[in-house]
Amino acid sequence: MRSVYVFCADGFEEVEGLTAVDLLRRAGVSVTMVSIMGRTKITGARNISVNTDILIEDIKEEADMLVLPGGMPGTLNLAGNETLAALIRSYDDRGKKLAAICAAPSILGVMGILKDKNAVCFPGFEEKLAGANVLDVPAVTDKNVTTGRGMGAATDFALELIRVLQGEDKAKEMAEKIVFHC
Repeated sequence: MRSVYVFCADGFEEVEGLTAVDLLRRAGVSVTMVSIMGRTKITGARNISVNTDILIEDIKEEADMLVLPGGMPGTLNLAGNETLAALIRSYDDRGKKLAAICAAPSILGVMGILKDKNAVCFPGFEEKLAGANVLDVPAVTDKNVTTGRGMGAATDFALELIRVLQGEDKAKEMAEKIVFHC
């Protein structure tokens, strides 16, 4: 079974994070919500509290993909976490799958991970996608990195994650099951 870590920090965009968690779980992917805040209760950008499954320091095995929701100040909190940065760098160095949506692709951009890749982000963050070919689509995957534009593209992003992890047929099946663009 495929596995994914979705990283949560205070101020994360709830729709982006939870849409990915929900659709991936519906598709049969093992999803673990990971807090970087030193506690499992996280409060999102719209003051919605969620309980994560584990703390970042409790990660004991690798997942198939790391997912970074956007939102403010959630993206800044994620960007400031050295343990997460080291994990992202380790995954990228080995070509393992990374995903970020909204403002969070800026984290990958600043780290140089998006250089010479197609990517998207929330409007206004394009300059942080250092060396990327910035597109105007809801979600895109280039090599090992998937990026999404923002909350309005959360379902497109989650379906793209399913496509990357489980193939086109599974992504289409899930889109039909949730009546997406039907």
